[in-house]
Amino acid sequence: MVERLIVLNKDEDTLSVVNLETKQIEKTVETDHNPHEIVISKDGKKSYIACSLGNKLDVMDNDTFEIVKRIEHPDFDFPHGVGLTNDGKKLYLASTRSEKVFIINTEIDEIEKVIPTYQSHSHMVSFSPYGKTVFIPNIGSNNITVIDVETVEVVNHFPVGRGPEGVAVHPNGHHLYVANQEDDTLSIIDTKTYKLVQKLGNHQIGRCPVRLVFTPNGKYALLANRHSNDISIIETEQKINGGTRTLEIKRIPVGVWAGGIALNNEGTYAYVANNKTNDISIINMETLKEEERIDVGIHPDGIAFLSR
Repeated sequence: MVERLIVLNKDEDTLSVVNLETKQIEKTVETDHNPHEIVISKDGKKSYIACSLGNKLDVMDNDTFEIVKRIEHPDFDFPHGVGLTNDGKKLYLASTRSEKVFIINTEIDEIEKVIPTYQSHSHMVSFSPYGKTVFIPNIGSNNITVIDVETVEVVNHFPVGRGPEGVAVHPNGHHLYVANQEDDTLSIIDTKTYKLVQKLGNHQIGRCPVRLVFTPNGKYALLANRHSNDISIIETEQKINGGTRTLEIKRIPVGVWAGGIALNNEGTYAYVANNKTNDISIINMETLKEEERIDVGIHPDGIAFLSR
């Protein structure tokens, strides 16, 4: 079993395959124009790469690390966020400027349905842990679109902060965390009522949070803060004085313009793409310290962990 990172270098139209044992780039692969976000198939055999300015979705074979297919559609306009259903049979792709979500059959890698959100700049894709619901943050509408996976229909929209981008559901399924880049806040939403439970702001997190992931056990949420060049470590259930609260417990400096975050399968290491220093920060999640960096291509953004 070899552990690797797939890192998208958006301003040189390539991706880097990084071996985590040697900390070296094994291969550089040419992609279509401006690769932004990536998701790896459930069996680890394929990578799906949203190439935003090329208006294509590249499909890469993870045995050969070669692009084997390019998926296109007339309504692709800055395709960006990608996510997979729990069974891996469907891929959801958010097209930012056309404000539509595309459903792709991953067995044949063909588009089978298009869903308009009717919201402004639908940007990312995040599934609930049980796979029944998809959340789409709309940067320009300051809200979240909710899609039911069974009916494949939009069922709700609800407001959050300004410029929502990073979004993820806590592994217990109870709360949706939303990083609002334009007002430097983190909204915590009840997934049953879609009501705001808590908001972290007023310098309680870093500046311009753009990406958000949870550790597998749900103890921490990690926020990539673009303008303060750091990672906020949010303890989701800090026990104190007989109560429980959600709190940023540490802010870890990384490179310039922190972006995509990936974790290894155990959640013991986090990997952060630093857009303007062209490198990857390796963070030890036990010590909560940056250990080292790996140089990659020009302006790394999307990142994924691959073990096979």
